[in-house]
Amino acid sequence: MSAVRLLEILAPRSPMRRSLVLISFLVAACGPAPREGAHGWSSAAPVPSASDRSAAPDVIELDLVAAPHVWTFAPGRSIDGYAYNDSIPGPTIEAHVGDTLVVHFRNELSEPTTIHWHGVRVPHDMDGAPHAQEPVPPGGAFEYRFTLPDEGTFWYHPHANEPEQMERGLYGAIVVRGDDEPVVDTESVVLLDDLLLDASGALAPFGGLLETHGGREGDVQLVNGALTPSIAVRAGERQRWRFVNAGSARIYRLALEGHTFTVLGSDGGPWSVPASATELVLAPGDRLDVLVDVSLSPTASAPLVAEIYERGHGQGVFAPFDVLTLSATSDTPLEALPPVTRTRVLEPLHVEGVTPREITFDESLEGGVITFFVNGETYPDVTPVAATVNEVQVWDLVNLSEMSHPFHLHGFFFQVLSRDGVAVASPTWEDTLELHGEERVRIAFRPDDRPGMWMFHCHILEHAHGGMMGMLELTR
Repeated sequence: MSAVRLLEILAPRSPMRRSLVLISFLVAACGPAPREGAHGWSSAAPVPSASDRSAAPDVIELDLVAAPHVWTFAPGRSIDGYAYNDSIPGPTIEAHVGDTLVVHFRNELSEPTTIHWHGVRVPHDMDGAPHAQEPVPPGGAFEYRFTLPDEGTFWYHPHANEPEQMERGLYGAIVVRGDDEPVVDTESVVLLDDLLLDASGALAPFGGLLETHGGREGDVQLVNGALTPSIAVRAGERQRWRFVNAGSARIYRLALEGHTFTVLGSDGGPWSVPASATELVLAPGDRLDVLVDVSLSPTASAPLVAEIYERGHGQGVFAPFDVLTLSATSDTPLEALPPVTRTRVLEPLHVEGVTPREITFDESLEGGVITFFVNGETYPDVTPVAATVNEVQVWDLVNLSEMSHPFHLHGFFFQVLSRDGVAVASPTWEDTLELHGEERVRIAFRPDDRPGMWMFHCHILEHAHGGMMGMLELTR
C-alpha cells in the first residue's frame, strides 16, 4: 500500500465552490473560468474526454502508436527513446467512471510490445500481460476495448521487455473521474521517473549483476519526462497532484518544504476520508492522489524533495534530491480554502474462516548469476495459485530476502489487513505495495467474474524480468 505518515483525519466541512484548471496532459473541465491568477504547468496535448457528465457513459476512442523517438528531457540533452504518439510521457487519458475506452494501438518499434493498463480492472484478454495477450509484433496492431469501472489514477506501460521499453519512455497516465470530485484551482499528473546515463550522455547499457540485483536507478530525475522543473504557482492556490511512480526501481519518499499534503486516495481510488501527511512514499507502480495548499509568500519558493530512503534493511540508500520546485509569483495571495469534505464508504472484506495462502519472495546468487523466486519457483516455470470467482482470498506475502520487493497484483484490488502481525486500522483498495525486507504482509481480495491467468510480480522491473513473477489461475 502507498505509505504516508498520517497526522490527522480531516473532519468534514462545507466546501467552497471553485473552478478547475486541468493541466499536465489533461483537458480543461467545463464550467466557469478559474480564479484570476491561478497558475498551472503542462507539457503535451490532451486526449479527448467526455464533456457532458449528465449524459450516459461515453466512448473515448484514440489512436496510440509506439515508435522510436528522440527524447529531449532538458535543453540540449536527449537520448534515443521510445514514445507513445511522439510524446514522453504518452498522452494522459481522461475519462469518467463507466466510460468505454477504445485504443487503436499500432507498434512501430523494432521489437514486440503490449500495453498493460496498470490498476484498471480490465477483461483478462485486455491486460497486455503474458498468458493474457500475445505481444504485438513490429508493424502489427491491436484494439484494446474496455469499460473503466473505477475512479482513480491509473497508468499504462508495456509488459514486454519492460526494463528497456519503459526506461526509454513508454508510459502514460489515465485519470478516471467520479461524480464527487473535489474543487481545486489546478490539477496535475506527476509522473516520476529517472534515467541512467553513461559518460557520453547516452543511455547506459542495460543489465549487469548490480543492476539486476538492485534494479536500475538513474542519476537524472524526471517529472513528466523533463528534468527537475520549476513550477510557477500563486500563493494560496490549491493544487491537486496525481503521483505515479513510473520508475524501474526507485522508491520515492517525498516531502514539500513548509507544506503538509492532504491525501485523497491511492491505487484503488479515494480513501474513506482524506488524511494529512508530512511525507509520501511511492514504490514503483504506486499512485497517490494529494492536495497541496500553497502557503508560500509571493516570490518565495519551495522544493519537493525526495529524501533519503532505506530500501529493505540498508540494502540501498538514496541521497536526497529535488524533484521539482514551486516558485510563487508576485501576485497577491489567494484566500485559503476550507478542508475537503469528500467521504467514501470502504467496507472491510470479511475474512473469517478463510485459510491464508503463503506467497514467498526470495532471491539467490550462485556463480555470479542472480535468480528470483516466487514460492521457490522462477517464472515461467511456476505453479499457478488456484482461485474461484467471488471466493475471498487471504494471502500472506512473505519476503524472505533483505531488500524490498514492491508487489503488484494484476486485475484486482486488495486490502492490506496487517503488516508483521500489526493490524491495519482503515481499509484502502490497492494493487501495489512495498513489501519490505523480511516482512510479512497479509492482504485480502475477492476476485470478480473475470476468469483467466492473471499475473502478480515484483514491480522492480529487473526482478520481474528475472523471474519474480507468479500466476493466479481464476476459474468459475
